Amino acid sequence: MLKVGLTGGIGAGKSEVSRLLAGYGAVIVDADRIAREVVEPGTPGLAAVVAAFGESVLTASGTLDRPKLGTIVFSDPEKLRILNSIVHPLVGARSAELEGAAGAGAIVVHDVPLLAENGLAPLYDLVVVVDAAPQTQLARLTGLRGMTGEEARARMAAQATREQRLAVATLVIDNDGPLEALEPQVRKVWETLTERAAAAGA
Repeated sequence: MLKVGLTGGIGAGKSEVSRLLAGYGAVIVDADRIAREVVEPGTPGLAAVVAAFGESVLTASGTLDRPKLGTIVFSDPEKLRILNSIVHPLVGARSAELEGAAGAGAIVVHDVPLLAENGLAPLYDLVVVVDAAPQTQLARLTGLRGMTGEEARARMAAQATREQRLAVATLVIDNDGPLEALEPQVRKVWETLTERAAAAGA
């Protein structure tokens, strides 16, 4: 098994890279998706979030009000730390479970937004960073996701800097350009991953 960490700043295009790698045959372990699963209604994770932040972070139907919680934590580093201390261990346990089920010959790509922030690079055989300039991220967040400039900057500021992400990269995918320029780069990365896996006897 080859364990790959995939990361990138918000708006860099990491999700599209993850989708392309899945198409080539990678087993994707999506930390964001797991983070949603572990705070679904009825889970210990949601109960812990409500205990920490109050009933106001729930919608009328009892699900987590993600935009409201995001507004609270992304403007307060201590509250963000509290949320992460609840969610990250649950995500880690579920990720390990999914990785274990992937099989010995798999190339397992862990899609982890906060890989650099949480010092997780040593957990992987190599790290792929999807890179885009901050101004590109900002344009995508305001243009494609409908965030205000202030919201987008707050989300970006809560993450590692571009330099911090690049410092942990084994391979870098430049996604500053159009979508059609992305796929050939991802294909080359996949070829590298399959070579590494074969060399390691994965």
